Amino acid sequence: MMTVNLERQRCAHHADREAVARCPQCERFFCRECIAEHEGRVLCALCLSVSHDRQGGRRTYVHRLLAPLQFALGLIVLWGFFYYLGQTLMVLPDQFHEGTMWQTGAWGDP
Repeated sequence: MMTVNLERQRCAHHADREAVARCPQCERFFCRECIAEHEGRVLCALCLSVSHDRQGGRRTYVHRLLAPLQFALGLIVLWGFFYYLGQTLMVLPDQFHEGTMWQTGAWGDP
């Protein structure tokens, strides 16, 4: 295994700056401004964006599948709510619906 002296290396993007790290994926040297730490690893901006795009693609595929399922589940819950609300209103006496219940006394007794 060959060790590399960072003091003599220059940034791949900025030739006037000293390199402080080496990207483990592309194996190029970079200054402090050109690297970022991600999940415990130091990566250059290009390798980080490629890694992020790969992970993002999987998430969007799952989201594309879940979105219609969530919509359908929401419709089913909404339908059930209004169905049982209608059933409850149908059980109430006619005087309640006509607004005359308060005139006859408690729950339709004359």
